[in-house]
Amino acid sequence: MNPTGENNSLQIENLTISRDKAPLLSLNETIKGGEVLTIMGPSGSGKSTLLNWLTGMLPKGFNADGNVHLNGANITHTASYQRHMGLLYQDALLFPHLSVADNIAFAMPKGDKKARATKISFALAEVGLAGLDHRHPDSLSGGQQARVALLRVLLSQPKAILLDEPFSKLDSQLRQETRQLVFEQIKQHKLPAIMVTHDESDAIAANGKIIHLSMN
Repeated sequence: MNPTGENNSLQIENLTISRDKAPLLSLNETIKGGEVLTIMGPSGSGKSTLLNWLTGMLPKGFNADGNVHLNGANITHTASYQRHMGLLYQDALLFPHLSVADNIAFAMPKGDKKARATKISFALAEVGLAGLDHRHPDSLSGGQQARVALLRVLLSQPKAILLDEPFSKLDSQLRQETRQLVFEQIKQHKLPAIMVTHDESDAIAANGKIIHLSMN
């Protein structure tokens, strides 16, 4: 990743997605590092399909034309695991048999084990989870699990981050706190981000452009 983040960007160029030959969505957008583009719309309007296309996992029955550029590189035909797209879902999806630290380490680039452990401990302290390295996910609250999931994404060193209804299962107060943390981290790491949500308050909090998809 560009250490300054100055040239970080996610560009969707002349994208059209169709389902069984029927047009589903069209998009032309550039998201700069630290910005969040919010996609809203009813179920079936193509929100999740867009994320699938961005990660290189478009399901059968869908066709797409267009290109996606990440930090200036065309990754349209790049394998999913080489795209460096971080994904944050509505469920934390933590491995129950692994500790908090091991869950985070699972997605990190390989390297010195001690250095990685130190980095994880520092990151946990930064988000209010100091000392929880060796705890297991089932002993954590929903908000704590959401923070661990966020750190797992961030420490995997993504070049962009995709948010798929990431706050929908949190209660009102927790939703607000977690949302603020996620957007602060996106800004701090200068990551271009796309968020799919049904919640208007999520879109407002993201403080970026909002696109409303409609059913065709």
